[in-house]
Amino acid sequence: MATPPPAPEPAPLPATPRIGLLPAAGVSASAFALFGLQLAGWGHGLLALSLLGALLISRELAKDLLLIGLGIAIVSTTSVKADVHWDRFFTIGTVLLLAVAVPLLVDRLVLRRRAIRFPWLSGRRWNRWQWGYIIAVPLLGWLLLPFYFITSGAYQNWPHITDAGELGRFLVGVNFVGTWDELFFICTCFALLRRHLGLWPANILQAITFVSFLWELGYQEWGPLLTVPFALLQGWLFTRTGSLLYVLVVHLLFDVVVFLAIVHAHNPGMIPIFLV
Repeated sequence: MATPPPAPEPAPLPATPRIGLLPAAGVSASAFALFGLQLAGWGHGLLALSLLGALLISRELAKDLLLIGLGIAIVSTTSVKADVHWDRFFTIGTVLLLAVAVPLLVDRLVLRRRAIRFPWLSGRRWNRWQWGYIIAVPLLGWLLLPFYFITSGAYQNWPHITDAGELGRFLVGVNFVGTWDELFFICTCFALLRRHLGLWPANILQAITFVSFLWELGYQEWGPLLTVPFALLQGWLFTRTGSLLYVLVVHLLFDVVVFLAIVHAHNPGMIPIFLV
């Protein structure tokens, strides 16, 4: 059977005026207000003003920021603080699914474009540095994550779990959220921002949104010293590889160590593989 041709790239956009960076930054700042500072009224107000400002500057910019804003607004409807009880497990999962699905459907069915895409494979084999990074990520996580969680006390932002069923839900939840991170922050936020702002402005703004979400999730104290570089690297790697699969493998390998480190922090001696 013949391999289907790849989806066409979105048509080139007219150059976005430099002032377009302001409403784009406002959308990211609204995520910081909503997730990091827990200021619902101020955060939603800033989001609305940013979208209005974008509309006055560029219709195409406004369309893309609207899609990002829809996802942020949907996530803000519930707390994403880590919780493995069945009701929260399904509530958070449903909200996160909608935060990806609604912008995608609006892009396809309302705006009738393909600006949001999920390019699983780039068609190129992973080279040595890519394989090396995949090996290095869990090793760095093994070295750094237990030290971070235990010395900062951030592990207490996750529930103390010993029940096998809850541990299973926790593992599924960690991997589900890690997958969602790449679908929303990289393939939606970063990809849409990059259409207007270029690599590094877009990458910095997606990292602000990404890290704000992770803060509410539980990566607090000095956690941003780890999560900011990780978010920036994920955006850069997606640009270099053009492969969602690659950044997803990196993220999920890291998240496996996150799971083990949090369980270890709550239950010393249960997983005797860490140095701390």
